[in-house]
Amino acid sequence: MITENYDRVKSDIEETCKRIGRDPGEVTLIAVSKTKPVSDIEELISHGVTEFGENKVQEMVSKISEVSKPVHFHLIGHLQTNKVKHAVGNAVLIHSVDSLHLAQAIEKEAAKKNLVAEILIEVNVANESSKFGLMKEDVIGLVQDISLLPHVKIKGLMTIAPFVQNPEENRVYFRTLKELLLDIKSKNIDNVDMEILSMGMTNDYKVAVEEGSTMVRVGTAIFGERNYNI
Repeated sequence: MITENYDRVKSDIEETCKRIGRDPGEVTLIAVSKTKPVSDIEELISHGVTEFGENKVQEMVSKISEVSKPVHFHLIGHLQTNKVKHAVGNAVLIHSVDSLHLAQAIEKEAAKKNLVAEILIEVNVANESSKFGLMKEDVIGLVQDISLLPHVKIKGLMTIAPFVQNPEENRVYFRTLKELLLDIKSKNIDNVDMEILSMGMTNDYKVAVEEGSTMVRVGTAIFGERNYNI
């Protein structure tokens, strides 16, 4: 069932891309495996899937040690500075950087490990008080500050859009993030690549793809509903 669900989402993305004239190869589907057992991940690994998303650092590290072969784990949840040492070197991409303080902690750990940590800047486009992420007007300043850190590489932007019944309601937020990405890209800031636009989840990934998303983070539509009581 999980592999069929994955294929259905993948097919939706491909059809959406073809309809609007995008190359489906531009969009990476991240299977969000948070709270799900390693057996579910293994089912997808055996199906050729290599991109997974986790919210919690400890759960991600545990799963990395348990999977049968190396795959890419993206850290998509909020990252606390005291968990940075476990995130750096384990997450292929940290999607949720929203402060210079956090970026500096990542820089320190990446320097220790002699690697460059790839990150996205999380933007709270809808200005929701319950969500992490920067206000739109604060993003360029933070990008410029982080660009000076030699062991941190900004690869793009991420947002978590509001949970809505009608995905069309989120189109304005996806469009705003794409415009912001293009604005930053036009500034040609050293050590900054605006290649990745991580936006769109189970409820709205098709609209996100229409608006330029290059990474969609889909959990429920692939793995089914989550039980947070376990």
